[in-house]
Amino acid sequence: QVQLVESGGGSVQPAGSLRLSCAASVSISSINTMGWYRQAPGKQRELVASISSGGNTLYADSVKGRFTISRDNAKNTMYLQMNSLQPEDTAVYSCYARPVLVKYWGQGTQVTVSS
Repeated sequence: QVQLVESGGGSVQPAGSLRLSCAASVSISSINTMGWYRQAPGKQRELVASISSGGNTLYADSVKGRFTISRDNAKNTMYLQMNSLQPEDTAVYSCYARPVLVKYWGQGTQVTVSS
């Protein structure tokens, strides 16, 4: 069982930055894949970024060059640095961890980008 707790969401103006954190209740060094999804009102859930235990990363085209995913195994925490935020980035962001086959989810954190 893996418990995940997100933090760092909030409101920001366009072109601003936020850093989301996802703290795990277990060591993440051996967790195969971790990542972030987001869901905006009326839209399908979208995979934003993922990172493997070896540090390989994947990004949605919509966030490439603006968002950076990372993980700190010593702190059992994954991060999503979000720069140049735009109103279309407004959504609930949820982190996940997939040690093998089962996905564990955090509770989600709201990110609102508005002037």
